[in-house]
Amino acid sequence: MLTERVYNFSAGPAVLPEEVLREAAEEMLNYQGSGMSVMEMSHRSKVFDGIIKEAEKDLRELMGIPDDYKVLFLQGGASQQFAMIPMNLMKNRVADYIITGQWAKKAWKEAARFGRANVVASSEDKTFSYIPDCSDLPISEEADYVYICENNTIYGTKYKKLPNTKGKLLVADVSSCFLSEPVDVEKYGIIYGGVQKNIGPAGMVITIIREDLITEDVLPQTPTMLTYKTHADADSLYNTPNCYCIYMCGKVFKWLKKMGGLSAMKEHNEKKAKILYDYLDQSRMFRGTVVPEDRSLMNVPFVIGNDELEKKFIQESSDAGFANLKGHRTVGGMRASIYNAMPIEGVEALVNFMKEFEHKNA
Repeated sequence: MLTERVYNFSAGPAVLPEEVLREAAEEMLNYQGSGMSVMEMSHRSKVFDGIIKEAEKDLRELMGIPDDYKVLFLQGGASQQFAMIPMNLMKNRVADYIITGQWAKKAWKEAARFGRANVVASSEDKTFSYIPDCSDLPISEEADYVYICENNTIYGTKYKKLPNTKGKLLVADVSSCFLSEPVDVEKYGIIYGGVQKNIGPAGMVITIIREDLITEDVLPQTPTMLTYKTHADADSLYNTPNCYCIYMCGKVFKWLKKMGGLSAMKEHNEKKAKILYDYLDQSRMFRGTVVPEDRSLMNVPFVIGNDELEKKFIQESSDAGFANLKGHRTVGGMRASIYNAMPIEGVEALVNFMKEFEHKNA
């Protein structure tokens, strides 16, 4: 049984800042003199009202969210947004999708249940190892929106430049790069992400949506709970929200502000990623799977190219305290997710372990 915390490279649920976990532990039985845990607290209480409002305020400050955008704390995870987006936005029953990985593909398939979902670009021809050229896409004239998954958790790619949507609304899933760098929210109609990768515990999605997109004009038979207006009108309290997750995310927002905000986090994440990518580029055993110009700062997939050696590496790295380095079941190999809360020491320790493994098994 381990007595120390491991370096957790899981893609999600993922590593959280240790000081946030310690704060939450101290408040577990009695949150700020309330005499109860946030886990036990009514979502209609004055105390929780303060928690959710403070969390939204800090998120708005971190991202520079304009006043005409609504912040929604929703359940169902990012995957529920795959249906919620077309149900609320597909007025013409047409949308364009750029397929750069499994999650964009799932979103596209879901949208096809509600209208015509066009694939205007894809990188599936090379196992999603690059981001396609999105400077002059065949955007449909009647498209209600253009959809992307901005950072691909499984394949380790990241849009460095947003696609030219030719005036059409941009919708982006940013689950695995959420709050990892500054973002211009006004470039999006909707920007959303599951929080369990880079912000908080599993069980919630944060959707940031321009207010003019929140209407009663949704597809027929859209359930009440899948209408953005339902949640916007109730300030995310239409039903019992994921109270504890909101509380934890709020603590992470404060931690990010303390760390210097999103510009500081981007610099920190670039420094961490460079350590790992530089090693992969010179290693004779390990190699990255993504073209250099499209590499993610958050998710770094790599391979050896030998099944037995990869199994050995995954087992020995786990024994040495490097958890969850096995690649996604659909692609194999290895993957290190190095989100905001992963300390630089964790990446340095991993690279040292990889160097030693390479030396012993060359």
